Amino acid sequence: MYRSNGNYEAFARPKKPENVDQKSAYLVGAGLASLAAAAFLVRDGQMKGENIHILEELPIAGGSLDGILNPTRGFIIRGGREMENHFECLWDLFRSIPSLEVEDASVLDEFYWLNKEDPNSSNCRVIENRGQRIPTDGKFTLSDKSSEEIVKLFLTAEDQLQDKKITDVFSDEFFESNFWIYWSSMFAFEKWHSAMEMRRYIMRFIHHIDGLPDLSALKFTKYNQYESLVLPLVNYLEEKGVHFQYDTIVKNVLVDQDNQLVARALEVEIAGKAESIPLTENDLVFVTNGSITESTTYGDNDHPAPITNELGGSWRLWKNLAAENEAFGKPEKFCENLPEESWFVSATITTLDDKIAPYIEKISKRDPYAGKVVTGGIVTVKDSNWLMSYTLNRQPHFKAQPKDKLVVWVYGLLSNKPGNFIKKSITECSGSEIAQEWLYHLGVPVEEIPALAQHSANTIPCYMPYITSYFMARANGDRPLVVPEGSKNLAFIGNFSETERDTVFTTEYSVRTAMEAVYTLLDVDRGVPEVFASAYDIRTLLNSTGRLMDGKKLSEIKVPWIVKMLEKKALNKAEGTMILELLKESHLI
Repeated sequence: MYRSNGNYEAFARPKKPENVDQKSAYLVGAGLASLAAAAFLVRDGQMKGENIHILEELPIAGGSLDGILNPTRGFIIRGGREMENHFECLWDLFRSIPSLEVEDASVLDEFYWLNKEDPNSSNCRVIENRGQRIPTDGKFTLSDKSSEEIVKLFLTAEDQLQDKKITDVFSDEFFESNFWIYWSSMFAFEKWHSAMEMRRYIMRFIHHIDGLPDLSALKFTKYNQYESLVLPLVNYLEEKGVHFQYDTIVKNVLVDQDNQLVARALEVEIAGKAESIPLTENDLVFVTNGSITESTTYGDNDHPAPITNELGGSWRLWKNLAAENEAFGKPEKFCENLPEESWFVSATITTLDDKIAPYIEKISKRDPYAGKVVTGGIVTVKDSNWLMSYTLNRQPHFKAQPKDKLVVWVYGLLSNKPGNFIKKSITECSGSEIAQEWLYHLGVPVEEIPALAQHSANTIPCYMPYITSYFMARANGDRPLVVPEGSKNLAFIGNFSETERDTVFTTEYSVRTAMEAVYTLLDVDRGVPEVFASAYDIRTLLNSTGRLMDGKKLSEIKVPWIVKMLEKKALNKAEGTMILELLKESHLI
C-alpha cells in the first residue's frame, strides 16, 4: 500500500489483483469502516461479492451512523457527522455509490449539488443568558500566550505527546478563549482528552480555521446519516451479492503467531449458538475493534436512559485479541476509567406542534420549516452547567418525518453537573427534563416550559458509555496498526486502529483505514489518497496565523524588543521577494 495525491491516481483504475478469485473476506461489524472495506474489495479488489461476509452483532447495519424511527419511542439520532471538502477517501468511495434519491447520480453528486445550492453556515454559534445571541464578530480572543501554546503544540513531534492531556500543553487562559468554546463544542474535545489528537486536529483542519466561528467549513447530508450514507452503501453491496449476517457476535479471532500473523479461525455466536469458522491465508479478516456507540441505552419522555458500563461485543472482542498479542493494542486505555464529567448523554427532541419553532428561529434567523440549512451546525450555550449544544439540520431530517415536525439533536459535554433549570445531572434526566433545560436556555418563559416539554415535544435520551473514548489520552501502540507487522490476512479498521496524520471521530478515518486495509492485504496497485497536506502549505499557515490573531499585525504582538528588531531587519531583507508578498496577502503586515 502506498499513498498518493492528485488526479493521476484519483482517476486511475487498478488491475485485478493476483489470485483474488481464490480469496474471500470476513468483516466484523457493519459500521461504515466495514461497509467501505466491502465496497473497496468489490470495486478496486474486484473480489466476488458472494465471497464477502459481513458479520454484525445488531439486526441493522450502520454502526454509529444512525437515524431511526423507533415504532414506540419516535425519531432517534445519537449524533451527526460533519464533513468537509478534503475527506479524500470518503468521496473516493461515494463517487461510486449510486444515489437512492437522484436518478443517474452518485451519493457524491447528490451531496455536492445539495451543498452548492444550500451552503452551510451558522448565523449564531454561541448563546448565553437564556437565548441571547453572543456577538463574537468571529473573534477567537486568544491571548499572546495562548497563541504561542498553539504554535508550540503544532511544532511538537507527535511522539513527544504520548499520554499527555490537553491540560498538559495549555494554560488556564487558553480555556477562557472563544477559540476553545468553538473548538471543544464542535469536535467534542474535553480538557482531559489527548494532546496528541488535539495536535492532529489542528494540523488536519488548519485550512478551516477561518470557517470555525460560523461553521461555513462544514457540509451535511440531506437526511440523517443512516438514510443518506448507509442505506445507499448497503444497497450497492447487496446488489453486488455481498452477504450480510446479522445477530452474529464474533467472540474472538484465533491467530497463528509462529512466524507471521495468520488468522486461523473466527469464534462466533449466532442466535446464541457457538460456532467456529475455519480460515486460511486466503480468507481476509477485517476487524472493527471498539465502538463509541456500543451498549447504548434509551429512555423516553418520562424516563432517563439507564446508566451502563457494559462493554459489549466489539470491546470484548478487542480485549480478547489484545490478550493474544501486544501488537493488537490496549483497549483498556479507551474503555476504562473515563471521567464522570465526560459526555455520555445526547437526546433527540421532536417537536409536536409549532409552539417551539419561534424560539429556534429567533436564534438561527432562519425558518426551520424551509427545508434548508437551519442552525448550520451546533449552537452552544456558553453559560450552561452541562455545556449544552443543540443543532437542527435541514428539515425534514428523516424521510418519514411529517413536514410540520422538527427534529433537534441535543447534547451536554459535562455529565455530572446539575442543570441551570433542572437541578439534576443530564444522566439523571428524563427526556422531558432534558427538553425543559433546553427550552430554558432558548429563552422560553419559565412558566411555559414544563407544559411545552411534555406536550409540544417528544424527547428520547440515549446514554452512550464510550462516546468520547476515541479522544482518551494515548501513547504509541495503544491502537493496533491497520495491518499489524507480519500479518498475512488480518487487519484492523475504524477509529480505534492506527493510521498516520488523520483524525478520529470522522467518517473519513473509518473509510481511510478500510481503504488502507484492503489495498494492503490484496496488494491493490493504486494509491490511497494522502491526508490533505494543508499543514505543509505556507500560504495556509500564514493565513491561519493571521486569522487566529484576530487580524492583529505582527508588529502588534507582544514579544521582546530584540525580536522586534530582528523582525524589522528580516522584513527589510524580504523587500521585493515572495515572502513579503505572502505576508501581505495574509494580512500579517
